[in-house]
Amino acid sequence: MTTDSSSTNRAPAEGISTFKGQDRALRADRLGTGGLLLSVLAATAPLMVVAGVMPTTFAVMGIVGQPLLFVVLGTVLVLFSLGYAEMSRHVHNAGAFYAYISRGLGGTAGAGAALVALVAYNSLQVGIYGIFGFEVSGLFATYADLEVAWWIPALAAALAVGVLGWLKIDVNAKVLGVLLVIEVLLVVVFDIAAVADPGKEGLSLHAFNPDTLTGAGVGTALCFCIAAFLGFEQAPVYAEETSRPHVLVPRVMFLAVAGVAVFFAVSSWALTVATGPATIVATSQEQSAGLLFFLTEDRLGSTFTDVLHVLFVTGMFAAMLSFHNVVARYAFAMGREGLLPAAFGRTTGSSGAPGTGSLLQTGIAVVLMLTFALTDDKPTGDPTAPVLHLFTWGGNIGALGVIVLMAIASLSVVVFFVRRGAAGAQAWRLVTSAVAGIALVVIAVYTVKDFDVLVGTGPDSALRWILPGVIGLALVIGLVQGAILRTRAPETHARIGLGNEAFQLEKEAERTP
Repeated sequence: MTTDSSSTNRAPAEGISTFKGQDRALRADRLGTGGLLLSVLAATAPLMVVAGVMPTTFAVMGIVGQPLLFVVLGTVLVLFSLGYAEMSRHVHNAGAFYAYISRGLGGTAGAGAALVALVAYNSLQVGIYGIFGFEVSGLFATYADLEVAWWIPALAAALAVGVLGWLKIDVNAKVLGVLLVIEVLLVVVFDIAAVADPGKEGLSLHAFNPDTLTGAGVGTALCFCIAAFLGFEQAPVYAEETSRPHVLVPRVMFLAVAGVAVFFAVSSWALTVATGPATIVATSQEQSAGLLFFLTEDRLGSTFTDVLHVLFVTGMFAAMLSFHNVVARYAFAMGREGLLPAAFGRTTGSSGAPGTGSLLQTGIAVVLMLTFALTDDKPTGDPTAPVLHLFTWGGNIGALGVIVLMAIASLSVVVFFVRRGAAGAQAWRLVTSAVAGIALVVIAVYTVKDFDVLVGTGPDSALRWILPGVIGLALVIGLVQGAILRTRAPETHARIGLGNEAFQLEKEAERTP
């Protein structure tokens, strides 16, 4: 990926068309520390990770040391965040990843990153609809004795998320906050119960032993586990909607990374304590995604487990809403800067929400869900396959895209500060960004190499290359769009990544005699 010499300290040059009208700017002062933190943490879907990702990682990879993996990944992402957070003090843009990348590596690279971000976050969000519909359908069958096709509750959720996406972001933060706090409390109750009533091996810390990370499955296990952290990197997306972005965004990012690492390390350790480290893999293989509910039934009773099942679903809803808001804001930023039609770069009414971007995300979700629904209920084969494919395919495509964006952003941080002549002042952040970038590249390579394991296809399946190829194709198309804009529309190319700064500079110029 090449860099553009105009990428650093770019401002709207003479003749560049910039933004007029308040509908081109997201409303400031909507979020404080609490609201921003809840908005980004909701995307991590803690209950879905504890009930779904952790048992799958134990079962598929046979890695007992999953708690230690969360500590390792937390360390890598803290290193990444040191440079990423510093960038947030200099660049306030709803385009976050692609804005940072364009300011370091140029507008063409930023255009490529923008399309990758749009595809990745859409994939993550739509993927959750699959498992959401499947779980709600199961709840109807279990508690109401009703057979409901998975796509019916999934479509209903898409409409509800779409409506909430049009409301003020602080309203969304309250909804996300309530759902998040409840599911976190339930997981904490399980953690305490597991410690109070451990398995036959007692309060063993064996899962934190480095020897548990030996074997061929460690790289793939990293791919499973890093998806659990996705959400913390979204904080800069809301920078324009906070009162003090240079303070709040870095603060929330570090709180989110540290909190997620500790929470998931402790919770995955609690799973090993409840079963015993020696039997956690076998029990996970036997119980699969039912592991957590199997353990709570024994320790906390059926009522608690029933509540946990319901909150498992509401936690997914919170994650869907969180990713929806991010996609809408990326679409808004891209529309404002000429990477999407201008209609996407306008906010909606008194709410100040990016309504057109919200509609785009809802439309994409509905189309993809209906496409998968049409392949359901086949006379032969597994009727749940479309649902599980939607979840595993979407989730892993999205995770790969975000990993790639973080790796490129790490390079962008280094280039950005070197070009500003701040390499000496920011030396330690440049080192941590470089180290994190290398680690993220390694994880991305493992993700592509083992994609067949991640999505459950055979090693000879063409899907092992087609699915990760979606991210590669998005990157190439975005780079081509950036190159074309640089040649045919240099004014548009010059404002990629500037976001609301171009709008503010225009207003200042209009006030200057």
